[in-house]
Amino acid sequence: MPEMNTASMPDIVFAILFFFMVTTTMRSETLMVRVKIPTASEVQKLEKKSLVTYINIGPPMDTRLGTGTQMQLNDRFAQVSEIQDYIAQEKASMNEADQPLMTVSIKADEDTRMQYITDVKQALRQAYALKISYSARKGEN
Repeated sequence: MPEMNTASMPDIVFAILFFFMVTTTMRSETLMVRVKIPTASEVQKLEKKSLVTYINIGPPMDTRLGTGTQMQLNDRFAQVSEIQDYIAQEKASMNEADQPLMTVSIKADEDTRMQYITDVKQALRQAYALKISYSARKGEN
């Protein structure tokens, strides 16, 4: 019985490796705020995560930066007044057809005051980012 020819095996392995390298996205930001996500009774998964922009809100991980509520946009702390520029920048980086489908997900610590969340929502409304979701984990009924 003749032996099987394995000369093309490295080509196939490198083609598969290249495919996964091109299609996989890595997490691009490091979490700088502590977020203990609240529980909710009705939870739905977001469909297209590539259209989701995250705003992280909570106390800083490094206590030298304070203990009050901070907001993280990408890899830096920001003020509520910077949200409009951030949303405009995120929309500009998207495909024009996907811009109306952009969802802003607020990941807020469960101890964050609602007034802070309201201020963020008002800034998002001024930036015409009207699709908002809140990150939560499924709780027990």
